[in-house]
Amino acid sequence: MNKEMKSIYKFKSRHIGPDNSQVEGMLKVIGVNTLDELINQIVPEEIRYTRPLKISSGLSEEEYISSLRVAASKNILYKSYIGLGYYGTSMPAVIQRNIFENPAWYTAYTPYQAEISQGRLEALLNYQTVISELTGLPIANASLLDEGTAAAEAMLMFFNAHAADGGSAVRFLVSENCFPQTVDVLRTRSEPLGIELVVGDINSIALDQSFFGLLVQYPDVNGEVADFQEMVTKAHEQNVKVCVASDLLALLLLHPPGEWGADCVVGNSQRFGMPLGFGGPHAGFFSCKETFKRLAPGRIIGVSKDTSGKTAYRMALQTREQHIKRERATSNLCTAQALPAIIASMYAVYHGPKGLRSIAFQVHSNTCLLNNELIRMGYRPHTKVFFDTIVFEGDLNVIRPLAEGGKINLRYIDAARFAISIDQTTTSNDLADLLLILARAKGAAFDRIGGAAPSPLASTKFLRASKFLEHPVFNTYHSETEMMRYIKRLENKDLSLVHSMISLGSCTMKLNAVSELLPLTWPEFTQIHPFAPLGQAKGYMEIIHQLGKDLCEITGFKAISFQPNSGAQGEYAGLMVIRAFHKANNHHRNITLIPSSAHGTNPASAAMAGFKIVIVSCDPQGNIDVNDLRNKAALHQDALACLMVTYPSTHGVYEESIKEIVSIIHINGGLVYMDGANMNAQVGLTSPGHIGADVCHLNLHKTFAIPHGGGGPGMGPIAVAEHLVEFLPSHISLEKTERAISAVSSAPFASALVLLISFGYIKMLGADGLLEATKIAILNANYIKDSLKGYYKILFTGKNDHCAHEFIIDCAQFKKSANVEVGDIAKRLMDYGFHAPTVGFPVHDTLMIEPTESESKAELDKFICAMISIRREIEEIVQGEYSQKDNVLKNAPHTLNDCLKDTWSRPYGREKAAFPSIWLKDYKFWPSVSKIDNAFGDRNLICTCPPIDSYGDEPPLGLLS
Repeated sequence: MNKEMKSIYKFKSRHIGPDNSQVEGMLKVIGVNTLDELINQIVPEEIRYTRPLKISSGLSEEEYISSLRVAASKNILYKSYIGLGYYGTSMPAVIQRNIFENPAWYTAYTPYQAEISQGRLEALLNYQTVISELTGLPIANASLLDEGTAAAEAMLMFFNAHAADGGSAVRFLVSENCFPQTVDVLRTRSEPLGIELVVGDINSIALDQSFFGLLVQYPDVNGEVADFQEMVTKAHEQNVKVCVASDLLALLLLHPPGEWGADCVVGNSQRFGMPLGFGGPHAGFFSCKETFKRLAPGRIIGVSKDTSGKTAYRMALQTREQHIKRERATSNLCTAQALPAIIASMYAVYHGPKGLRSIAFQVHSNTCLLNNELIRMGYRPHTKVFFDTIVFEGDLNVIRPLAEGGKINLRYIDAARFAISIDQTTTSNDLADLLLILARAKGAAFDRIGGAAPSPLASTKFLRASKFLEHPVFNTYHSETEMMRYIKRLENKDLSLVHSMISLGSCTMKLNAVSELLPLTWPEFTQIHPFAPLGQAKGYMEIIHQLGKDLCEITGFKAISFQPNSGAQGEYAGLMVIRAFHKANNHHRNITLIPSSAHGTNPASAAMAGFKIVIVSCDPQGNIDVNDLRNKAALHQDALACLMVTYPSTHGVYEESIKEIVSIIHINGGLVYMDGANMNAQVGLTSPGHIGADVCHLNLHKTFAIPHGGGGPGMGPIAVAEHLVEFLPSHISLEKTERAISAVSSAPFASALVLLISFGYIKMLGADGLLEATKIAILNANYIKDSLKGYYKILFTGKNDHCAHEFIIDCAQFKKSANVEVGDIAKRLMDYGFHAPTVGFPVHDTLMIEPTESESKAELDKFICAMISIRREIEEIVQGEYSQKDNVLKNAPHTLNDCLKDTWSRPYGREKAAFPSIWLKDYKFWPSVSKIDNAFGDRNLICTCPPIDSYGDEPPLGLLS
């Protein structure tokens, strides 16, 4: 009995939806006797594993948390004054409990279905308002991956804009006083595109027509606040665009770059409430002049209206992200940092402009006190005008051991200089401890901190004069009661996994277990600076090493890099590793073969890595056309660099010819990059390495349970075969190997904090649980497919008429017979309480459905019933019961306000509109707006909180919403 009970309550039984009796019933619908029989009919025999994964048995949730406590204790918490874009901060408890730890916020998907995403869209619009107003520029996006990649995106934006205007300049000037990790990322991104990076003293390098842009840091790496007004004027005279890397907290006090002519401002919003987390996740920010609005990377949230005229939000100009322009793309961004951006926006809402300035003044005041005391002690300063960072000369042979003995991290610049960066968490006791150590090192006396010290920012040349954040949303919710209610009002507008299944194909919206997430608030993990000595992060390094070992076992590869912090960035990093391999072998290979079915990020990443793209056709069954592949590989034999392939295919099929495909590429001198988007159908059954690929990236935010957070964070580590190990990304804070590519992200392990989630997922599932999760993911997809095949056309299946972990239904016929678009079906699903599957990808007029292993049979059946009911509603239109222009699908979604109107003029009843299935009588999720006018939002782009007078009689956004 005890053994039986223990097996029932293992973690895998909590993670996996269907129980044994439900599995039996689902297998009967499919027409097979056992789960293994189904798997054997689906997965090609020649690629299947014949051995179990060499991963330890699954731990119980209690065992896992206990073991993680041991690892956490190995992280030694020092007080870090390292800075370099990463600072201690304080996340308000009301935000931590109600957003960061709230599954209604962290399990929401990217807001492609805007009508059921109004809460997070409002929060992201607030974020864009913060960035726009603090930087002084009109256009801001909804976040990028980090500061380094934001700077790289700015460089590429300038480069593409210059080329579009007929310019031929290829040089980009970077101040030597920029953060070194940013410069490192710029080196990586510039080289394959032929951009010449010139790093040096911007005051001694003459700008001319050979430059298209430049980057400065404000305040710079040494804390200096410089006057760049004259430099900007000279740059613009030469048609050189100016990007400024800055600091949001500093911009509360400093003259905003947009006001002195900057074309673009980038940085890290981490100081607005996100913990250090050994490097992330943090939301990089990006703002620019309106000239660049159609070239700006990432997501932009815009204001539009719904069919009733009500103000509504949506992702504006979506071609920049959701519908990436393949090889013509100027960016491959498909992941932002939505949840950290939302937290930053709420930090600004909660503190308001007065509270934010108070925090900034406190940081600056403490820095002034410290500076004053060190000068009094006899230290020689190197920083004249500063906000929070000061540099001094000193005997580091004496200072460093004393500081480390006091558990203090300073930044040691060279043999004679050290830097100190003050942050929100620095207390008067911290200053006293620091000054006592530095006094001892100098042999000086220190009794207590003196009174107020003079500020070098007293000059009006540097001080901010313009007001900011005057909108009511930033001036209303300053009590915890009001803040809690505001957060809850927004939360109630969003559909997430707390409501129902999100069956998005290619996006794997599985359970994000609380036990995996609990450690994300432990101080031992949140308070480690990414550039702290690794000896202080032994717990982190132990976890990263073990996670890497397990992921190498799962992928069949030799080594892994955790630096890429999104799937698209993983694609890019993997391709750069392949490029470096060919260059090291003196092979001038620049052709990438990509199937026509591939996600747009594949060709976009290849183009960014400097490759030329050749598209390979697919056959009528959706598989790669092997003959076309063979012909094109032979045609480009001397220049073939690689093939990018997703497995199972983007069409949801295990292609039988995959080993032959890999062999063709290898015979012709290329390597195989396997997109890891569909690893949820591989784990434990097969692997990229076993199939014969050379490199793959893993979407940890898909297969390995990191929450989507409304569109980020994500992680996209790359695993490689032995011959590519030496080319994996390096970082300035780590030991560099000779052939390694330079950094692809700002922090050495990117968003290290969320690696704990995937670590827990693997440790608690264990080898058996991982394999079972894969099998059940395949079962659930085939159960839905076979339940719907009498109602919808299934577009692609494998040789036994089965799919992998996802499948595609064709809706094109409804457009012809009933004027029903696939988007109409997506909106109607909202009335049934479901988020739509993936719309129009990888084939137009289709839905791609992926249920994941976490959903129970009961939830799958609800979704099946909803889809069948919608099919009947379409048939009603076909039969003429309702017109093709006025019906439940064309008018969906139906809001509560719609259904409560005194007059109801639609040809169907209110109950049909709002309660089309019986379960909705017990629980109903109401969309907060009706169908949004996308074209209006793009024609009238507003990406910050609109002025109050624009609302008329409608209450301002965020107040009575």
